[in-house]
Amino acid sequence: MPGTDWTAPKNFDNVGNRSVILYNGTVLDYVLVCYEANRITQSGVWKGDNPLEYSVPLFILQLVLVVLTTRLLDVLLKPFGLPRVVANILGGIILGPSGFGRIDKYAQMIFPIRSILVLQTMANMGVLLSLFSVGVQMDLSVVRRTGKKSLIVALAGMGLPFIIAAASSTKLMHPVRGQHFGPIDYAIFIIFFGVALSVTAFTVIARFLAELKLLSAELGRLAMSSAIVNDLLAWILLSVGIILSRYQQNVNHLEKKDKPQDILIDAVWVTLSSIAFVVFCIFLIRPGIKWVIKKTSGGENVSDFYLCLILTGVMICGFLTDSIGTHAFFGALLFGLVIPNGPLASNLIDSLEDFVSNLLLPLYFAVSGLRTNVRSMTYSANWVWLFMVTILCNLAKIGAIFSAAFFHKMPNSEGVALGLLMNIKGLNEMIVLNIARELKVFKEETIALLVIVAVVTTAVIIPTITALYKSGGRFVPNKRRTIQKSKPDAELRLLTCIHNSRNIPAITKLLDISHPNKRSPIHVYALQLVELRGVASAMLIVHNSRKSGRSAPNRTQAQSDQIVNALEIYEKNAASVSVEHLTAISPYSTMHEDICNLAEDKKVSLIVVPFHKQQTIDGGMEEPNPDFRTLNQNVLANAPCSVGILVDRGLGAASRAPNAHATHEIVVLFFGGPDDREALAYAMRMSDCPDVRLTVLRFIPGEETKGWSRRHDNDSSDNDMLTVLTDSDRDRQMDEDIICDFRMKTSNDESVVYIEKITNNGEETVSVIRSLDNVHDLYIVGRGQGIVSPLTDGLTDWSECPELGVIGDILASPDFASSVSVLVVQQYVGMGLHGDGTSSTDSPAQQQPADQPFEQPSFRGPTNNYDGHGKQPWQQVHRR
Repeated sequence: MPGTDWTAPKNFDNVGNRSVILYNGTVLDYVLVCYEANRITQSGVWKGDNPLEYSVPLFILQLVLVVLTTRLLDVLLKPFGLPRVVANILGGIILGPSGFGRIDKYAQMIFPIRSILVLQTMANMGVLLSLFSVGVQMDLSVVRRTGKKSLIVALAGMGLPFIIAAASSTKLMHPVRGQHFGPIDYAIFIIFFGVALSVTAFTVIARFLAELKLLSAELGRLAMSSAIVNDLLAWILLSVGIILSRYQQNVNHLEKKDKPQDILIDAVWVTLSSIAFVVFCIFLIRPGIKWVIKKTSGGENVSDFYLCLILTGVMICGFLTDSIGTHAFFGALLFGLVIPNGPLASNLIDSLEDFVSNLLLPLYFAVSGLRTNVRSMTYSANWVWLFMVTILCNLAKIGAIFSAAFFHKMPNSEGVALGLLMNIKGLNEMIVLNIARELKVFKEETIALLVIVAVVTTAVIIPTITALYKSGGRFVPNKRRTIQKSKPDAELRLLTCIHNSRNIPAITKLLDISHPNKRSPIHVYALQLVELRGVASAMLIVHNSRKSGRSAPNRTQAQSDQIVNALEIYEKNAASVSVEHLTAISPYSTMHEDICNLAEDKKVSLIVVPFHKQQTIDGGMEEPNPDFRTLNQNVLANAPCSVGILVDRGLGAASRAPNAHATHEIVVLFFGGPDDREALAYAMRMSDCPDVRLTVLRFIPGEETKGWSRRHDNDSSDNDMLTVLTDSDRDRQMDEDIICDFRMKTSNDESVVYIEKITNNGEETVSVIRSLDNVHDLYIVGRGQGIVSPLTDGLTDWSECPELGVIGDILASPDFASSVSVLVVQQYVGMGLHGDGTSSTDSPAQQQPADQPFEQPSFRGPTNNYDGHGKQPWQQVHRR
């Protein structure tokens, strides 16, 4: 165009077969873009062809450049905790006219006008598949479980930004060259501006909460359900905005021969067609998908034919919604929403995740960056006003969501965190802005500012919440994290971990003998542990009762249904026991975090985990999965409450016998220390059960142990790494107090027997225990973490499973007792306190970092002398 300075930054947009030349955000002219149809692939550089003049090699170069740029930025930003969407947006801006696009030679060679059409097509294809994946991942049952709370939070987070957008619309929509806006123009601007500021990034929030292990917490469930409601409402409003915008465009281009009522009828037909498409998806497509799941073993092994058919359905739905006048993206999202959750959904996500998220989706952000010029944000009063309104809307959204959370009596910190989470931006906002650009609702200045604000807010919010929650700030103090500190007239909360249906009989029998009653009922959180495979995010599922007569669609679901049914039958027949069944799907390396977070969230007093070995038919012990042992060790090291490891050797067999109410013989081996006190406290609760006969066997050092401490002191070689607890007398007194309390409470109970045995070394201790071999049904013993006693001297050298403690390892050994089950108890001593309130540094969480597997330390050091009368202090040795 004559007189135009083409060295200035330029920007291009497409309208039909024409390209719009933009100069600093102003439309200069429409030019016709012509290209040769046969210039798709080259003949070769040896024939003088330039690869950059052909569509295919040019597109490949552009794709490589986009992927490398975004991945490099992702690597650089990952240490700051920023999600990949920030790197994608910044990569698009850098490659666009705001960055390298300012170089004319670069823009003409790498991103010429003729290549934009191909880039946009492939980018929209990536968004189409990405939105389908988002729809598949959305679990609408989460919204039903949270009830009205998620709807109120979503409406509060959207309502206030819309009010501010409406109030500021007259100021932001300045007429240009005598242009006047009508009510529909203002309505369109309010819808797009409000949606752009209130929409969330569901996938970013889901992955962020999964990384923090907050999906099972109340905050995580509410954030996920609110994000789903928020995004669905935003997409509905966006469809309304698109219909109104296209209606207004037709009115503005109305010719004399056209009738206004015809344009209105067209808008009504678009609306009715959209509603009909929704009905078609719900009542025709969804049953068809369920039929496919039923034909393919529950969707676990979906054939390539059905996968291809489903992906073709995504394209067809996008074609239909684009044809009726809304947008192709709506069809893909809705098609994903009707896919039921299960193995088929997981297979679809696994098939699309890498290709779409890592290859095609960055193209969309690159194209958005090529069409966004940050330099168009020239300083002016209107720019300042727009910036202030945008920031005000974000703050108002946080305040509205905080008020809704406060109304539902959530902690203030969680209310603020929820408001911050709902302000995370991502792909959805870029889609809204690009649609607004196509429909000419926003100026380039407005779009550029909203993009920058989205990047900055997301970059600030995610590290803030990460620092808050990874520092332990989300833990709510729970004073009753042990059996010993639980009130006798209060509900006892237990978390039982289940690997398979073989764990059910022993766990239910343990609950029976735990004496649930009306005064102190037991609430059980039965957590089924399933290993996560593939690239899907870890999750925690709360199960509802399955309808009778419905067959399980696959083996995994059949196993889960078997466990759920067994627990439902037990809950129905057991008195004062309520069971809530959940499933944790996570890698074994981080599964302990799901267990510990759930225990913290539900305020349980005891976690019961199965021993990593199972009894075989011939009485031996086999190890089905070595990861089970690492999981148990990590739970011991990081649990927020007491932990019990249950070694099942037929404990649940009595529940399947004809006389299920036979008397159970239980023995407690008491050596002293916090773990033994916790074991005795649990046994005291069991002693009230009419089907239990309890024997408490207390071991007391004999006269020959008086010189043991001096010999042990001489053998010590690493005293610089250890320290002896100075208040041994207080710990000794707590042992005496709980023994006296136990004897006083059970003095008139003939089913309880108290015995004291004097031994001088580990050999004599084992001899006494062996005299009880095969006499009882269950041994309960403390793990003895941090305890060094002459009664177990020399036994640690033969320890095979240190996580069971010295005595627990002996009881669980194959050559000891083949028919007696064992429960090894570790008392919670976190937050620098013993379970009894004594200052301690022996918290398991402090001994080992949270992200490292548990390792049993070797405790050695000096001891005090014993007086031989049952009042000797146990030496407690701790790492500095």
